[in-house]
Amino acid sequence: MTTRRLTVAQALVHFLAAQYSERDGVRQRLIRGVWAIFGHGNVAGLGQALAEYGTRLGLPTYRPQHEQAMVHAAAAFARHTERLSTFACTASIGPGSTNMLTAAAGATINRLPVLLLPADAFANRVPDPVLQQLEHPLERDVSVNDAFRPLSRFFARITRPEQMLDVLPEAMRVLTDPAETGAVTVALPQDVQAEAYDWPVAFLAERVWPIRRPVPDPAAVAVAAQLLRQAERPLVIVGGGARYSAAGEALAALASRFGLPVAETQAGKGVLSWQHPWNVGPIGVNGGLAANRLARQADLILAVGTRLTDFTTASKTAFQHPAVRVIGLNINAADAAKLGGVALVGDARQGIEALAAALSDWPGTAAPYRAEVAQLRTEWDAWVAAWRTPPAAAGPRLRQAAVLGVLNTVVGGRATVINAAGSMPGDLVRLWRAEEPAAYHVEYGYSCMGYELPAGIGVKLAEPDRDVVVLVGDGSYLMASAELVTAVAEGLDLTVVLVDNGGFGSIHGLQQAVGSPPFGNLLRARNPATGQLDGPPIVVDYVQHAAAMGARAWAVTSYEELAARLAEAQRLPGVKVLVVPVDPDDRLPGCESWWDVPVAAVSEQPAVQAARQAYEQARQQQRWFG
Repeated sequence: MTTRRLTVAQALVHFLAAQYSERDGVRQRLIRGVWAIFGHGNVAGLGQALAEYGTRLGLPTYRPQHEQAMVHAAAAFARHTERLSTFACTASIGPGSTNMLTAAAGATINRLPVLLLPADAFANRVPDPVLQQLEHPLERDVSVNDAFRPLSRFFARITRPEQMLDVLPEAMRVLTDPAETGAVTVALPQDVQAEAYDWPVAFLAERVWPIRRPVPDPAAVAVAAQLLRQAERPLVIVGGGARYSAAGEALAALASRFGLPVAETQAGKGVLSWQHPWNVGPIGVNGGLAANRLARQADLILAVGTRLTDFTTASKTAFQHPAVRVIGLNINAADAAKLGGVALVGDARQGIEALAAALSDWPGTAAPYRAEVAQLRTEWDAWVAAWRTPPAAAGPRLRQAAVLGVLNTVVGGRATVINAAGSMPGDLVRLWRAEEPAAYHVEYGYSCMGYELPAGIGVKLAEPDRDVVVLVGDGSYLMASAELVTAVAEGLDLTVVLVDNGGFGSIHGLQQAVGSPPFGNLLRARNPATGQLDGPPIVVDYVQHAAAMGARAWAVTSYEELAARLAEAQRLPGVKVLVVPVDPDDRLPGCESWWDVPVAAVSEQPAVQAARQAYEQARQQQRWFG
């Protein structure tokens, strides 16, 4: 057997550079590069290997400002390549590695492939305890990296070089499996990284991983087709799985041919253009009037590529028809069976096409239902247009909904908008008019504050020619603003709209909705009189802050100025930041939905008592699906 002598880290670099994915005849690199923050745990091992071989092998290194951010960037990149390509992320032992935990959870929850390479303490244990090593009194082999186990779809610790021969192919298999993908963690003890081994040349050779498109079982398709034929008020719910399967055209054809309204989740928004006549808008807690009213009376739900989270099902209150049935089309068997559904386990596009073929002799839904859908859609479009329009009388702080409307109008329906947390995901899913899947990028599986700026970097690396707008609240910006420096260092053209509502405005609103007075969410100084954070507002000059990190920055105080600055930002190269003050109390109204947030059962506060009573009444609408 022909071999090549390399260190473990060097062999890892050679291996990753030779991995490819392939779907529908299109091949691309699986690992596009390595995000790295070096410390004593990886600088002499993986750092040395990347310096010697990375660029030569087409595996460039990127340097972020925080370890969590680099995993967010990798996940966002994977989303914009339809999970066909991603990055590896390496960090030093101790805090460098544990800083990746939050983003690892986000990647796994959102089913996005990222490869994590945390450094680990010495495998030989001779110098124990080394700097930043956790000592456990009962388990001498435990390290902080064991915290990745429940957050990862695959975890391994390399304690001998030859373990790589088995571990790395399995790691690539999980990364490229559309049903199993998520964070893949390979922990690398710092001494093992530098050890040499004679590697089989075949192990380092180019390898292509085909992305499978399984077809649902024909018997299950026949059952689902019969349920659709019998339904009088069917509703399709589209999720992220339809996007990653590139099922948009097939779904549009199915909806048009059979008269099926399609409601969107956060991850599924844009799979159908907002202009498609059967797109009835978002569903659930942050949903719209059209989709929520249709859901309430639907007798059949076809859930395509969605995890059916509480926001989608309105905490299991959305579907109130006494005989409602669910069909789950999903590549993940557990997701397909949710809500007691008829499980169609398979690729979303393949499943839609199989259903269309099985329904070829069905005329589709009846004319009265189609007319009702069209009317609800027309009313919903008018509602959206009204809230997107700037009010005639504008105060010193703008209306967030109108800010989003102006932004969408200027950048169009194909530019990518990015967001993750706060009140904006709810406003965006209702108001943003996306013409294609890549135009809408809201991370709402984990709704992780600090995701937005790193995600903007990841999207620009995936699609350098795409216009990208990062929408970030002031609270989230203060958590991860340092990645502006990364965007500047990479020479990226990126527009950031920083919406300033004076703190954690979204949770401040929820706090009041459950009867509690404002407490601990607004950005205020401590009040000596009360001892609490209810003193004067803390004023942060975000313009100067962004400029200090190398961005062009402007304060915006009117809708007209916002439109002008956005147009200017699109023409200018580099990183641009627009700071927009908005009124935290000028919010979108609810759209006939509910979210299960338990209210204190005992309180001396009358508002809390009233909120608890309303909560107990609302819970009576929750249904069990089995």
